[in-house]
Amino acid sequence: MNHLNLKIFPLCLILTVLLPATANAQSSFNTGSKNPEKGLFGKTIGRAGKTKAREPRSVHNAKRKQEKKEKRLKKEYAASVERSRKRTYEIQSPEVQSRMKENQKDATLRDKQKKKNLKANTRKAGRKYS
Repeated sequence: MNHLNLKIFPLCLILTVLLPATANAQSSFNTGSKNPEKGLFGKTIGRAGKTKAREPRSVHNAKRKQEKKEKRLKKEYAASVERSRKRTYEIQSPEVQSRMKENQKDATLRDKQKKKNLKANTRKAGRKYS
């Protein structure tokens, strides 16, 4: 029994000396903020190089104005194309109009079939190489 106490005593002494030292090392490290990891690891790489420069109000307004103008022009162009198509269709004779409708339907079906075949082929190729 006395022999057992001689082995445990140095172990307890070492533990009582080392444990508070490691606990003090962590708690005495003051980061100055609520997040202790921020003080330990410093700034992140992602934030360090990204500074955002604001452009002047006149530049911002000019860009917005240009975007509005481009949007309006695109809309006007689409309307013009639609008017042109309608007029081209209306000036044709009824036989030609029916033929134009049939051609449009055939073209739509061809496009659908092409897309379907392309999708099936890429799926097969994907299965082959995966």
